[in-house]
Amino acid sequence: MTPRYLHAKMTVIPALTLGLALGLRHATDADHIAAVGTLSTHGRSLWRAASVGATWGIGHSLSVLLVGGALVIMRLPMPVRIALALEFLVALMLIGLGVRSIVARQRAGTVPAARPLLIGVMHGLAGSAVLALLVISTTSSALGAAVYLVCFCLGTIAGMATVTVLLTLPVRASAKHAVRIERFVRVAAGIGSIAIGLSLAHQVGIEDGLFAATPSLAP
Repeated sequence: MTPRYLHAKMTVIPALTLGLALGLRHATDADHIAAVGTLSTHGRSLWRAASVGATWGIGHSLSVLLVGGALVIMRLPMPVRIALALEFLVALMLIGLGVRSIVARQRAGTVPAARPLLIGVMHGLAGSAVLALLVISTTSSALGAAVYLVCFCLGTIAGMATVTVLLTLPVRASAKHAVRIERFVRVAAGIGSIAIGLSLAHQVGIEDGLFAATPSLAP
């Protein structure tokens, strides 16, 4: 989400600081937590949980750096309908992840690395349009833009690794009730993912006008 209070052009040092801070904050967006929450309860290892979050963050960063970076270099906004369509796909993905989390049988083990990576890529694509608008409007040089994007991505990776570890802690808190707690966390994450997905789909499709004649993308 783009902060509305940024108006002055940023130089390299502010871009570095703000990029890291907003990257960490970006990791706590509801749709990101919902997506990672449906993946973080497949195993009770904190290291594995952190790796799932970091992999999600890497996928997110890849699309942000490639797509968002290209938009920033060319100083061009992403077409509004394409940006909204990507966000709508993320909403559908959240709903699908939520359903899968609820109906899946409990099982320990690792999550295939490709899954959080691809989910992160989709989220990154959906967020690249707004992020590019922020960087274009607040950076005064190509170096400042590059520093901001890289630091934003590093903050996002670190933030998502931390979030997935925190989501896994309740399962580790009590070995005696681990199975019951894991099931509760997984179902709660699934319900939350579905609710956020439906809310996002309504916002993008109806409020932002994806299916209307004149869609709008509000920073």
